[in-house]
Amino acid sequence: MSIPWKMTGDYLESCTCRGACPCVYAGSPTEGDCTALVGWHIDEGYFGDVPLDDLNVAIALYSPGAMPEGNWNVVLYMDERADDRQQEALGAVFGGQAGGHPAMLASFIGEVKGVERLPLDYIREKGRRHLKLGNSAEADVSAVEGQDGQDVTIHNHPFAVAPGQSLVLAESRSLRHGSHGINLDHSGRTAFYSPFDYAGP
Repeated sequence: MSIPWKMTGDYLESCTCRGACPCVYAGSPTEGDCTALVGWHIDEGYFGDVPLDDLNVAIALYSPGAMPEGNWNVVLYMDERADDRQQEALGAVFGGQAGGHPAMLASFIGEVKGVERLPLDYIREKGRRHLKLGNSAEADVSAVEGQDGQDVTIHNHPFAVAPGQSLVLAESRSLRHGSHGINLDHSGRTAFYSPFDYAGP
């Protein structure tokens, strides 16, 4: 019997693509491959009777080609503030075992390089998102300014971490990660953020 679950919140992704990232259009990365950090802040959530409010999750990923072609290498990071039941719930959701949209994303994973518990901080400010993974990795991104100071947004993109939402186009101030063979140290690359709304089947 499947366990009912739901979560809503905010997510960011920051990667090595330059300019307008083709990955969200199911195209090939601008560098031929793509390495990224993706983070989620859960405003409200539950997995059965396990509350998930105010917890964070992140993955570091390497895709050797176009994202929809799969074969990703990933490291899953879970908030050290989560207790054992919450860790198990987050692992089931973001590992794909609990169904819903995260299961579709997990279907592209070729190898899980590691699963770690870390202090995860997700800072949400107007025009900025900042994900910190302990002291060793981060994605710090700022929105690109559009016409009349408005956000630049992307709608109805075919390859979506947060389906049904409009992405805010951003640029990385800092993008760092260096473990499990997934290495990043960049700035000025493509990033996005938006709300997300996931639920089990």
